[in-house]
Amino acid sequence: MDQKFDFTIVDQILENYPKDERSTIAILQDIQEHYHYLPQEVFPHVAKAIGVGEARLFGVATFYENFSLEPKGKYVLRCCDGTACHVRGSLPILNRLREELGLTGDKKTTDDLNFTVETVSCLGACGLAPAMTVNGTVHPAMTPDKASELLKELRAELEKEGEE
Repeated sequence: MDQKFDFTIVDQILENYPKDERSTIAILQDIQEHYHYLPQEVFPHVAKAIGVGEARLFGVATFYENFSLEPKGKYVLRCCDGTACHVRGSLPILNRLREELGLTGDKKTTDDLNFTVETVSCLGACGLAPAMTVNGTVHPAMTPDKASELLKELRAELEKEGEE
């Protein structure tokens, strides 16, 4: 039995913007911030609400790299593999993260949707190499052991939230 998508949050987001094409990116950003990706169900709903074609909306979502059509975890860990980070050992950090989370190059998000591990070409933090980000916060001079410790801290935060 298919569950129907609940558009309550999407409708609340739509209320914050003018109902026209100029609002497209801001609306998609807010939707993604809530769901951690852009669910396919939102495209026809948003397109109708702001008066644009569904294909146009989908085109915007696929053009910009920051939008994701795949579910992402609560914590998005981006491991830099730019030249400075690569030379200073970013690959062992990436491998440790994937190993501890049971992920691969193809499987980027844990089944519980708590963690997503991605590589990026450059974080613009070359002087801090090797660097990674967690939900946009830069973590400099990483090592595989520091990455493991960071995962331990993030897991502790998740457990703490679960107890509240």
